[in-house]
Amino acid sequence: MPAGIAAALGLLAYGLGYRFYSGWLSRRVFQLDPKALTPAHELQDGVDFVPTRPQVLFGHHYASIAGLAPMLGPAVAVFWGWLPALCWVVLGAILIGCVHDFSALVLSSRHKGKSIGSVCGDLLGSRAKALFLSLIFFGVSLAMGVFVFVIATLFSWGDDFQPEKLSGSVTSFPEVVMPSAGLMVIALVAGWLLYVRKKPLAPVTLIGFLGLLALIGLGYLYPTIGISRNSWPSFETWIWILMAYAYAASVLPVWLLLQARDFLNSLLLVLGLTLMYIGFFIQGPVFDAPAINPNPIGAPPILPFVFITIACGAASGFHSLVSSGTTARQLDRETHSRPIGYGGMIAESLLGLIAVLACTTTLGGKEAWAKAYINWGAVQSLGAKLGIFIRGAASFIAELGVNPDLAVTLVAMVVVSFALTTLDSATRLLRFNIEEIAKALGGGARIFANRFLATALACASILFFAFYEIDGKPAGLALWTLFGGTNQLMAGLALLTGAVYLKQRARNHWPLTLPAIYMLANTLIALGLKARDFWTQEQWLLLVLALLLLGIGVGIVSSLRGRWARAILDPSR
Repeated sequence: MPAGIAAALGLLAYGLGYRFYSGWLSRRVFQLDPKALTPAHELQDGVDFVPTRPQVLFGHHYASIAGLAPMLGPAVAVFWGWLPALCWVVLGAILIGCVHDFSALVLSSRHKGKSIGSVCGDLLGSRAKALFLSLIFFGVSLAMGVFVFVIATLFSWGDDFQPEKLSGSVTSFPEVVMPSAGLMVIALVAGWLLYVRKKPLAPVTLIGFLGLLALIGLGYLYPTIGISRNSWPSFETWIWILMAYAYAASVLPVWLLLQARDFLNSLLLVLGLTLMYIGFFIQGPVFDAPAINPNPIGAPPILPFVFITIACGAASGFHSLVSSGTTARQLDRETHSRPIGYGGMIAESLLGLIAVLACTTTLGGKEAWAKAYINWGAVQSLGAKLGIFIRGAASFIAELGVNPDLAVTLVAMVVVSFALTTLDSATRLLRFNIEEIAKALGGGARIFANRFLATALACASILFFAFYEIDGKPAGLALWTLFGGTNQLMAGLALLTGAVYLKQRARNHWPLTLPAIYMLANTLIALGLKARDFWTQEQWLLLVLALLLLGIGVGIVSSLRGRWARAILDPSR
């Protein structure tokens, strides 16, 4: 099948899914009420609970969920062929991922903006809540540790970086440092203008976005800002800089930095995606990768690992934390849940789809693709696979007549900006999670209910995984696989929570129940297989982590057994 036809069918499926399936879920299943009092109004505090324009909140939500994962996951998963990756990115999003994000947002908005872990406790008991909060703490810390590692790699001045030929970079893209830093300043000014000076959204957005584009142009013209190679910050220094930024973003009021920056970032991604897709269809490439590569050298079995590896490109438990941790606290009307929750996940999946296309059609033929994906060991470098996406997507934009070096700068900025938005939002979510755990434990632990101390603990846990190594080498792929398992486990449990909520109200729960069972079965099998591999490889810390995840997953499902049986299996309820 030509790549253009496959992509067109995927885009058509997204449109039909939003038009019909999300409409049915909104009207018939969740019965959204435009007059319902949302937590943003009921608990408004000017810091976390802030009624927000739907277009601004969509941008904040979209930017928070669309980080590195929907690009990294597909860039690795195409190792099993373009067809399984493309089908799961599209159909998995429509039937599972979008439903998951949408339902988590609705449930949280109907439970005073509580996190999905706390909602789980309200519906399913304190034991389930404690286990779910533990899972969230581990999963977010692990994921952001990988994100920080990859962002620091992209910011570093590696051996492959040539200031005079930016399109030749493989893992290093220092040219995005200046526009990334400049965007923070623009966002702070925009937030102040919008919420303190009450300026209109349109002119502030236009000026801010033009400023962002100008910064990207300056990054292209002056990629190293006049700093020499010897004076450029090291990889480790970038990690510390990134965590200092994440700390500040977590404790500042949400309107001052996150909302404005995420909204501008969402506009950048929309522009980037539009140019990528237009360039792709003009280029009309063919697939270099095989349709199905069922048993590649050294790889784990395609089932269930293709789902676990793609993770956020199709379904992500992390999104339930964004939906319930920040977005629900800013929701102006309950009916906005459909475009923001369901629509936001479709928008992220579009990023996953272009990642599949970029990594399977732009390497220069079947032999070149086979060389890049020669065995599972060749997939170990997450930075290199992300580089394949950046260069491939940039080649689509270059098809429109854009200078190749400028196209690479633009795509690299899209990648980094969304990785940063996910990092700061996730650090904030981890802060919320730690505060909830501290309040639940009581006693001396309540000191960590303070947002400054909770954020410090969140940053410390992220730093652990950012610096973690195996045999003196970064544990990137091993940690990514564990993140995928944690992520999918959270998604299955969030869907299960939503299913119980619907059944308790005598509504159709199957759109959530069936995906929950599917996700949990895949994830627990995958974690069991990974635990076996870690035992064989004598990777004891990873083995312990995998077993802990298995224990948490089984423990939550076990703790749900009584309520699940009453709420789901008993037809008299």
